[in-house]
Amino acid sequence: MTSLVVPPGQGRKLITKAQEVTFKVTGADNGFASTFEVIVPPGFDVGAHVHQDAKEFFYVLDGELELFAFEPVTRTGDTWHDWQSPDGGKPLRAGPGSCMFVDSGTPHAFRNPTDTPTRMLFQSSPPPDHERYFEEICEIFSSGETVDPVAVQQMRDRYDVNQITPLRYG
Repeated sequence: MTSLVVPPGQGRKLITKAQEVTFKVTGADNGFASTFEVIVPPGFDVGAHVHQDAKEFFYVLDGELELFAFEPVTRTGDTWHDWQSPDGGKPLRAGPGSCMFVDSGTPHAFRNPTDTPTRMLFQSSPPPDHERYFEEICEIFSSGETVDPVAVQQMRDRYDVNQITPLRYG
Protein backbone atom coordinates (compact mmCIF):
# COMPACT_ATOMS: atom_id res chain seq x y z
CA MET A 1 0.00 0.00 0.00
CA THR A 2 1.12 3.53 -0.68
CA SER A 3 0.02 6.76 0.96
CA LEU A 4 -2.70 8.85 -0.61
CA VAL A 5 -3.50 12.57 -0.59
CA VAL A 6 -6.82 13.71 -2.05
CA PRO A 7 -7.15 17.51 -2.37
CA PRO A 8 -10.43 19.35 -1.69
CA GLY A 9 -12.92 18.91 -4.52
CA GLN A 10 -11.09 15.86 -5.86
CA GLY A 11 -12.20 12.24 -6.01
CA ARG A 12 -14.66 10.29 -8.11
CA LYS A 13 -18.08 11.94 -7.81
CA LEU A 14 -21.49 10.28 -8.15
CA ILE A 15 -24.59 12.45 -8.26
CA THR A 16 -27.98 10.83 -7.73
CA LYS A 17 -31.51 12.11 -7.25
CA ALA A 18 -30.96 11.66 -3.53
CA GLN A 19 -27.43 12.89 -2.74
CA GLU A 20 -23.94 13.67 -4.01
CA VAL A 21 -21.13 11.26 -3.06
CA THR A 22 -17.41 11.81 -3.66
CA PHE A 23 -15.15 8.78 -3.25
CA LYS A 24 -12.11 9.93 -1.27
CA VAL A 25 -10.48 6.62 -0.32
CA THR A 26 -11.56 3.24 -1.65
CA GLY A 27 -10.81 -0.34 -0.71
CA ALA A 28 -8.36 -0.43 -3.62
CA ASP A 29 -6.46 2.42 -1.94
CA ASN A 30 -6.15 1.12 1.60
CA GLY A 31 -8.11 -1.99 2.51
CA PHE A 32 -9.49 -0.89 5.93
CA ALA A 33 -12.43 1.41 5.01
CA SER A 34 -14.16 3.23 2.20
CA THR A 35 -14.25 6.99 2.81
CA PHE A 36 -16.71 9.36 1.14
CA GLU A 37 -17.62 13.03 1.29
CA VAL A 38 -21.40 13.24 1.06
CA ILE A 39 -23.65 16.23 0.38
CA VAL A 40 -26.99 15.52 2.05
CA PRO A 41 -29.72 17.72 0.56
CA PRO A 42 -32.58 19.22 2.58
CA GLY A 43 -35.28 16.65 3.25
CA PHE A 44 -33.10 13.60 2.61
CA ASP A 45 -33.76 10.74 5.07
CA VAL A 46 -31.72 7.55 4.56
CA GLY A 47 -34.32 5.62 6.60
CA ALA A 48 -33.53 3.38 9.54
CA HIS A 49 -31.53 0.35 8.53
CA VAL A 50 -29.04 -2.16 9.89
CA HIS A 51 -25.93 -3.93 8.55
CA GLN A 52 -24.98 -7.32 9.94
CA ASP A 53 -21.33 -7.03 8.88
CA ALA A 54 -20.49 -3.38 8.16
CA LYS A 55 -19.34 -0.77 10.66
CA GLU A 56 -19.82 2.91 9.84
CA PHE A 57 -18.58 6.30 10.95
CA PHE A 58 -20.27 9.64 10.20
CA TYR A 59 -18.73 13.09 10.82
CA VAL A 60 -20.66 16.31 10.20
CA LEU A 61 -18.46 18.85 8.41
CA ASP A 62 -21.00 21.61 7.59
CA GLY A 63 -24.70 21.98 8.35
CA GLU A 64 -26.84 19.76 10.58
CA LEU A 65 -28.11 16.20 10.58
CA GLU A 66 -30.46 14.30 12.82
CA LEU A 67 -28.76 11.02 13.84
CA PHE A 68 -29.54 7.89 15.78
CA ALA A 69 -27.72 4.60 16.43
CA PHE A 70 -29.46 2.27 18.88
CA GLU A 71 -31.96 -0.57 19.08
CA PRO A 72 -35.26 1.15 19.87
CA VAL A 73 -37.69 -0.06 22.48
CA THR A 74 -40.17 -0.53 19.63
CA ARG A 75 -39.62 -0.30 15.88
CA THR A 76 -42.81 1.60 15.05
CA GLY A 77 -44.42 3.10 11.97
CA ASP A 78 -42.66 4.16 8.85
CA THR A 79 -40.33 6.66 10.52
CA TRP A 80 -37.56 6.50 13.12
CA HIS A 81 -37.79 10.16 14.16
CA ASP A 82 -39.54 9.43 17.49
CA TRP A 83 -37.78 6.19 18.39
CA GLN A 84 -36.33 5.81 21.86
CA SER A 85 -33.63 3.55 23.28
CA PRO A 86 -34.17 1.43 26.43
CA ASP A 87 -32.20 4.01 28.45
CA GLY A 88 -34.24 6.96 27.12
CA GLY A 89 -31.95 8.01 24.28
CA LYS A 90 -33.53 9.70 21.27
CA PRO A 91 -32.32 10.84 17.86
CA LEU A 92 -30.05 13.88 18.19
CA ARG A 93 -29.59 17.03 16.14
CA ALA A 94 -25.89 17.18 15.26
CA GLY A 95 -23.86 20.12 13.93
CA PRO A 96 -20.30 20.51 12.64
CA GLY A 97 -17.80 18.40 14.57
CA SER A 98 -20.41 15.87 15.66
CA CYS A 99 -19.78 12.22 14.88
CA MET A 100 -21.54 8.87 15.10
CA PHE A 101 -19.99 5.41 15.13
CA VAL A 102 -22.29 2.51 14.23
CA ASP A 103 -21.27 -1.02 15.13
CA SER A 104 -22.52 -3.91 13.01
CA GLY A 105 -25.99 -5.08 13.98
CA THR A 106 -27.07 -1.63 15.25
CA PRO A 107 -30.09 0.12 13.70
CA HIS A 108 -29.19 3.64 12.60
CA ALA A 109 -30.18 6.50 10.32
CA PHE A 110 -29.54 10.12 9.43
CA ARG A 111 -31.60 12.85 7.85
CA ASN A 112 -31.26 16.49 6.94
CA PRO A 113 -34.26 18.23 8.55
CA THR A 114 -33.01 21.70 7.56
CA ASP A 115 -33.49 23.81 4.44
CA THR A 116 -29.77 23.85 3.54
CA PRO A 117 -27.42 21.08 2.34
CA THR A 118 -25.22 19.30 4.88
CA ARG A 119 -21.73 18.02 4.15
CA MET A 120 -20.44 14.95 5.98
CA LEU A 121 -17.54 12.53 5.94
CA PHE A 122 -18.68 8.92 5.87
CA GLN A 123 -16.60 5.76 6.35
CA SER A 124 -17.71 2.17 5.91
CA SER A 125 -15.78 -0.98 6.70
CA PRO A 126 -15.12 -3.43 5.23
CA PRO A 127 -14.71 -2.07 1.72
CA PRO A 128 -15.81 -2.16 -1.07
CA ASP A 129 -19.51 -2.86 -0.36
CA HIS A 130 -20.58 0.76 0.08
CA GLU A 131 -18.60 1.79 -2.98
CA ARG A 132 -20.53 -0.72 -5.07
CA TYR A 133 -23.81 0.20 -3.33
CA PHE A 134 -23.38 3.87 -4.31
CA GLU A 135 -22.45 2.91 -7.87
CA GLU A 136 -25.53 0.71 -8.24
CA ILE A 137 -27.96 3.14 -6.63
CA CYS A 138 -26.70 5.77 -9.06
CA GLU A 139 -27.44 3.40 -11.98
CA ILE A 140 -30.91 2.56 -10.62
CA PHE A 141 -31.80 6.23 -10.03
CA SER A 142 -30.61 7.27 -13.50
CA SER A 143 -32.31 4.44 -15.40
CA GLY A 144 -35.67 6.18 -15.84
CA GLU A 145 -38.43 8.35 -14.46
CA THR A 146 -39.34 5.93 -11.67
CA VAL A 147 -37.20 3.92 -9.28
CA ASP A 148 -37.67 0.15 -9.53
CA PRO A 149 -38.32 -1.04 -5.93
CA VAL A 150 -37.42 -4.64 -6.81
CA ALA A 151 -34.01 -3.54 -8.14
CA VAL A 152 -33.44 -1.46 -5.00
CA GLN A 153 -34.32 -4.39 -2.72
CA GLN A 154 -32.06 -6.79 -4.63
CA MET A 155 -29.22 -4.29 -4.34
CA ARG A 156 -29.81 -3.90 -0.59
CA ASP A 157 -29.75 -7.68 -0.19
CA ARG A 158 -26.38 -7.87 -2.01
CA TYR A 159 -24.80 -5.15 0.13
CA ASP A 160 -25.92 -6.00 3.67
CA VAL A 161 -28.60 -3.28 3.97
CA ASN A 162 -31.67 -4.38 5.91
CA GLN A 163 -34.01 -1.38 5.47
CA ILE A 164 -36.40 -0.83 8.41
CA THR A 165 -38.07 2.47 7.46
CA PRO A 166 -38.20 4.00 3.97
CA LEU A 167 -35.50 6.13 2.37
CA ARG A 168 -36.98 9.55 1.48
CA TYR A 169 -35.66 12.40 -0.59
CA GLY A 170 -36.90 15.46 -2.43
